Amino acid sequence: MPLASPSYPVALVLAGRPCLVVGGGRVALRKVEGLLAAGADVTVVAPEVEEGIRSLPVRVELRSYEPGEAARYWLVVTATGRPDVDRAAYADGDGAGVLVNSADDIPGCSFILPAVLRRGAVSVAVSTDGTSPALAGWLRDRVASVVGPEVATLATLLGEARHEVRAAGRSSEGLAWRSLLDGSLPALVADGRLAEARAEVERWTAEQLSRVEEAPERREPGCVTLPEHVAPED
Repeated sequence: MPLASPSYPVALVLAGRPCLVVGGGRVALRKVEGLLAAGADVTVVAPEVEEGIRSLPVRVELRSYEPGEAARYWLVVTATGRPDVDRAAYADGDGAGVLVNSADDIPGCSFILPAVLRRGAVSVAVSTDGTSPALAGWLRDRVASVVGPEVATLATLLGEARHEVRAAGRSSEGLAWRSLLDGSLPALVADGRLAEARAEVERWTAEQLSRVEEAPERREPGCVTLPEHVAPED
């Protein structure tokens, strides 16, 4: 069953946040691995759990889901394969304002898990709004064939440049980032010529900062700049 309206894509910051996985099978294992990759503090509740879950740094409680406990977490994923249990956890969490995802049950979800490709700090997420997880995974794999591991290095270099711009007291918005990416930088990184790539980024950064410093002050038409000792009226 597709969503009634398009979803709103976000990237959640889960580091250190308490998350609950209800279920202990293979599907639950995949959900746990994804949460751990994001740094979440994970608790698994299920009468039985896969051996793979036991080997992970999670809190395992061998019991059935208790009514109301979803409300104690920041995010909940259910994967029991039992609609009554999954829907009960969804109702508890949703009623308490907790985000809940129920595996293979769109009406029991307040968020959808996309198919994700990770390259260092770069994440590419593909979603079909729950219509076809298989298609989302297929598209993710197609993207993976084009987006190589070098984008992780690109992200690092651009992140360093952005930090330098901001450290200089400038905004990183509105700069000609695309000119850098549409130039020789990606090819330099892909070829492993990192010293040349870093030099290219440093040259571009210095040029951008120079342009910002030399740009004349822009004022809105009709505005008057008051001397520092004159305060505007409220």
